[in-house]
Amino acid sequence: MAMSGGGPSGGLTNEINVTPMIDVLLVLLIIFMMVIPMSRKAIDLQLPDPTPDNTNQGPPPSQIVMEVLPGNTFKINSQPVSKADLGRKLKEIYDPRPEKIIFVKGDPSVKYQDVIAAMDVARGAGVKVIATVPKDVK
Repeated sequence: MAMSGGGPSGGLTNEINVTPMIDVLLVLLIIFMMVIPMSRKAIDLQLPDPTPDNTNQGPPPSQIVMEVLPGNTFKINSQPVSKADLGRKLKEIYDPRPEKIIFVKGDPSVKYQDVIAAMDVARGAGVKVIATVPKDVK
């Protein structure tokens, strides 16, 4: 409460002193203005070129596509591979290759953990870049 400064009434008034509240709000505003830019997270993405170069630069590199199918079965470039042989087969494929890129395609009926487990096996076999195939590509 504030005291009046010598008026004819000479008593207390019921006015709220808003100056400390404004000071607190300005300090909070400055704190939020400094914290928000520092709290932004960045994700590294490799996006395709929007204007593809259609010049023929030789044969395309052979791509390895691993399909994760129901029942713990896998296919590497349409060749069936069991779960037990998956790591050995991928290591066999990627040891001589300079580019260690694999494309993973998961069947819609397969659990997400099975696809992630296959990606872990591929990473253990020496694959550096793991890409997922879009849903509408068959």
